[in-house]
Amino acid sequence: MSYLKGLLTSCLVLASVMSWAKAVPISIDKTKVKLPEETVKEPPQNVDTGLHYDRYLREVIDFLEKDQHFREKLHNTDMEDIKQGKLAKELDFVSHHVRTKLDELKRQEVSRLRTLIKAKQDIEGGNDIAVDHQALLKQFEYLNHMNPHTFEVEDLDRLIKSATKDLENYDKERHEEFKKYEMMKEHERREHLKTLDEEGRRKEEEHYEEMKKKHADHPKVNHPGSKDQLKEVWEEADGLDPEDFDPKTFFNLHDTNGDGFFDEQELEALFTKELEKIYDPTNEEDDMVEMEEERLRMREHVMNEVDSNKDRLVSLDEFLVATRKKEFLEPDSWETLEQNQAYTEEEMREFEEQLVKQEEDLNLKAADLRKQREDLERQQEQLNAQKIELQQAVEHMERLKTQKVPPPPEMQLEGNAIPESLGHDQPPEHQPLPPGHQDIPLEQQQQQHDVPQNQQDLGQEHQNIPQENQPLPPGHNSPHHDSPQMPLDHNNVP
Repeated sequence: MSYLKGLLTSCLVLASVMSWAKAVPISIDKTKVKLPEETVKEPPQNVDTGLHYDRYLREVIDFLEKDQHFREKLHNTDMEDIKQGKLAKELDFVSHHVRTKLDELKRQEVSRLRTLIKAKQDIEGGNDIAVDHQALLKQFEYLNHMNPHTFEVEDLDRLIKSATKDLENYDKERHEEFKKYEMMKEHERREHLKTLDEEGRRKEEEHYEEMKKKHADHPKVNHPGSKDQLKEVWEEADGLDPEDFDPKTFFNLHDTNGDGFFDEQELEALFTKELEKIYDPTNEEDDMVEMEEERLRMREHVMNEVDSNKDRLVSLDEFLVATRKKEFLEPDSWETLEQNQAYTEEEMREFEEQLVKQEEDLNLKAADLRKQREDLERQQEQLNAQKIELQQAVEHMERLKTQKVPPPPEMQLEGNAIPESLGHDQPPEHQPLPPGHQDIPLEQQQQQHDVPQNQQDLGQEHQNIPQENQPLPPGHNSPHHDSPQMPLDHNNVP
């Protein structure tokens, strides 16, 4: 069980530090940031481990710890035996309540995974595609998908191995994150220099070198886990006489939870005094993110040297064995971060090339989004104009209906059909003429227009020729009209 507890504690510590580091924007001065006390000494217990099966891992460990028989067997079982799956018969002796709860936890986890798979299929547009859950569940190695109903020893072994492997990758991820952080900080410094004139760059470079020298000017840093380092904690933190230093007493003093092990949190707390020699949050030259990385480097080093069974915990026996080694009494000097640059110039060059490419990609996406927005705005304007025209047409038709006014010609019915209500408004050429006023034939109209001008000078008898549309005397009706004779008006006789 110590291995499982150590595994979970390791996840919590790493997740806590990485979450804090990611939460601090690159653009602000890390040297002015004061780390919360719980981050420095003890990360909160509700921090996510970063594993996608975090909750399942936590609950399985919690319930296994509740079974006294299984807990005792785990404490007395070699780590290699655990990894080889020799706890099968012991799992059979777990209490019915705990075993039932483990079965329930596994069913819930399988159901959660199936839900995630279904959601992913829906997002990708495969709603109508049959989902082979068994095939897809193979990618989740931390449980036996062939038996989704009961929690067996294979499930425990899978969980331990998967968490161990993922935790190792998590360490690598943390190292990569810190490397990117350092390269980004250097990239921003170089970009800032480009904005300055020659004199400004010279002053900035001088200031930068001065800060590096000030940061490197600190007292000697003891090798983590060495006698000198632990005696310093014994004297300054515990207030005890360094001549009375006793490893076993020291272990019991700093096993804060009294479980007989140094977990990673308790180990990291031992390095605070050494870190205070190098880092001060009030100093411009000191970076608190680098301080936390230095703390993790120290913890990793001690774990590699002392944790012989690799259960991510240091037992009292392991600790006492380490205190008798030559490395404990005569350690090599400890090289701090400023002596071990996190990246090479080649890595820095590749990193900046990636930044340039990312910026170009972002600019292309931004331009594409702007074009899409402009197209949408134009379409919206057209739709708004059409909407206004439609509203005006509807309002006009409503007014026509209310006032009984004929619509304009462009809104009349197609073809020659004319509504009956508009019949009285026909133009004159479409109305029937009264008797005797039929249209003059086209040839006669042309002849009348072709009369010579000298006919205007004819005698008196020709001047009395009745004009067009004037009444004629009896017997002088136009031969081209069939209208009845009109009575003679004697008042117009000369």
